[in-house]
Amino acid sequence: MRAGGAAGLVRLGLLPLLAASSLTAQTSSPFHITTRPARLVRGTLGVITIRPSGATRVASLAGWAEGEPLHFTRTAKGGFTALIATAVEGPDSLIVSLLPVGPSGERDSIDLRLAVAGGTYPRERLRVEAKYATPDSAAQERISGEIAQAHAIARQAHETPRLWSHPFRAPRPGRVTSRFGAARILNGEVQSRHLGTDFAGAVGAPVRAANAGVVALVADFYLAGTVVYLDHGEGVVTGYFHLSKALVAAGDTVTRGLLIGRVGRSGRATGPHLHWVARYGTITVDPMSLLKLREK
Repeated sequence: MRAGGAAGLVRLGLLPLLAASSLTAQTSSPFHITTRPARLVRGTLGVITIRPSGATRVASLAGWAEGEPLHFTRTAKGGFTALIATAVEGPDSLIVSLLPVGPSGERDSIDLRLAVAGGTYPRERLRVEAKYATPDSAAQERISGEIAQAHAIARQAHETPRLWSHPFRAPRPGRVTSRFGAARILNGEVQSRHLGTDFAGAVGAPVRAANAGVVALVADFYLAGTVVYLDHGEGVVTGYFHLSKALVAAGDTVTRGLLIGRVGRSGRATGPHLHWVARYGTITVDPMSLLKLREK
């Protein structure tokens, strides 16, 4: 790509493109690129739309960002759109690698650098049982295994076709008691970030599926307690933690709003509540950003 096309891309929230290509050699701006929100925010899930411009012709499009594949689908106007995730911590830009295929099967690659805003996340101070604040070696080994299990589910979700067609919904109507991204200070020491959204609820209150999907896992985890993970396809997974009871089994197909469990306080919990998690592949994102997705 010629340097003259970079200024327009900067106005779109992009830093200069990094690579030239045979598919795009005839135009200074082969793609019109937009995102929703207009500037992606770290720790969220957004949408990227690629529209060929000028003489550029693209039969299909694949891509990667932050180590995760992008699942592009063609829009009614001839462009391509995909979900895109940003990790909660990282630099103020994101490299997106596009892999267009031309009408005759010619393949190309182009990298662009997308500007990303940092999230504003608070700190929370909590008191918990010592065994949860500082787990012993056996517990640490168990926790590591459970994290690996959850990540395997998230990676597998990229192989599942999209299973939802309606917008995501909150799993509970209750008030939010703790938002995503807060630094957790446990017994006076910063130990982690709160990578989920907590909803108030009494033990036994209903928990519903945020969208259609397949139950990927029902288990009893050390920190998360009784958990249900739903695979929604195209890399999207939601998790429901600290349940008192799971009402589904692995392999079950669920619909949006289906009752899948009951609020509890299992695992590391200071009281009864639902901890709701969302991931795109292995990138954990603010689950509330799922509720804002508009892809058309």
